[in-house]
Parts: sequence; C-alpha cells; structure tokens
Amino acid sequence: MTRSLGGTELKRLHREWRRKNENRLGLFLDGVQNPFNVGAIMRTAAAYSVEHIWMVGAPSPNDTKVNKTALGSQKFLTWTACETSAEAIASIRARGYRIIGVELAEEAVPLHMLDLSGDVCLAIGHEDRGLSKDLLADNDGLGYIPQLGRIGSLNVGTAAAIACYEARRTGWTAGSSAGGAAQPQSQS
Repeated sequence: MTRSLGGTELKRLHREWRRKNENRLGLFLDGVQNPFNVGAIMRTAAAYSVEHIWMVGAPSPNDTKVNKTALGSQKFLTWTACETSAEAIASIRARGYRIIGVELAEEAVPLHMLDLSGDVCLAIGHEDRGLSKDLLADNDGLGYIPQLGRIGSLNVGTAAAIACYEARRTGWTAGSSAGGAAQPQSQS
C-alpha cells in the first residue's frame, strides 16, 4: 500500500533533486503589487531554491499580508528592493543572470521552448499590466505558458510557480526519476 512520505523521507527526496541541478535561479517581481501574490511567489521561490529575488513596486516581504501566504518562507530567501526596473535589470545582469520574461507578448514563445539552461532570472510582471516597458525592451527572451482552456491568463503567483518549475525541470538530469520511484518493468 502506498503512503505519504514522512519528514525525513521528504528531506531526502528534496536533497536528491537539489543535487541534480547546479544552475542558479533568480526572480524579478516587476511591479507585482498584491501582497498575497508576493507571498505565494516567495513560498514558491523557497521551494525551488531561488537564489535571489529583485522587486520593483512590490510590498515588503516582511508585510503582514505577504506573510499570510509566504508562511515564513522569507527566512530562506534573499531579496533586493529596487526603485526602477532599469536598476533591477542592471543588478541582475551584474550578477551574471540571463533575464527571461514570462509574458503574453507578441514575440514570446512557449516557455518550454526557451533556453532556460545556466543562470536564469525569471521576470514576472504586474497582475494587470504585465512586464514594464523597460523589461520588454531589455531581456534575453520572452516566454509564455501555453493554456488549453477558455481562460486567457493565469494568476501571477500560479504563473511564477509554473515558470520556476519549468526552469528547474530543464536543469535536471535527463532520464532521472524522483526518489527512486519504481520504473515500469517489461514482462518477458
């Protein structure tokens, strides 16, 4: 019978996946304003071992409303609040990251088709307006998340989670399986 993993087993499982990816992952919150969205993104960032978060126009990670969804994950993260998108872009590039915008834009390609290898900083934009003009003009690629249903866009926190997963998935060793999960056996 299958059972849920316990605390020690979860730690082992997560440690195994961390070893499979050496790329640095950053996030740029380019005008994300809702504190609950910021908190959800911070929790996702901690789960996917985001090295650094840059924020322009976002509430402080220490805001009470942010913490309602972040649930203390801020203690595992480092962040920088910048005055402008141009300042954040310069800081991100100075740290050696390529900037990939996640946006429903004319030149965007499906996120899974972009080169997300190496050190990447994913840029996530404002809930309604998306990425700033500065970031739309100065990036290393624009990707969108393909959707099949009748809803045209995702909540920014959900989009950030999917983008972080895709960036990490790209870095994982091809053909590996999670936690030694059983592989289908052929019957002879």
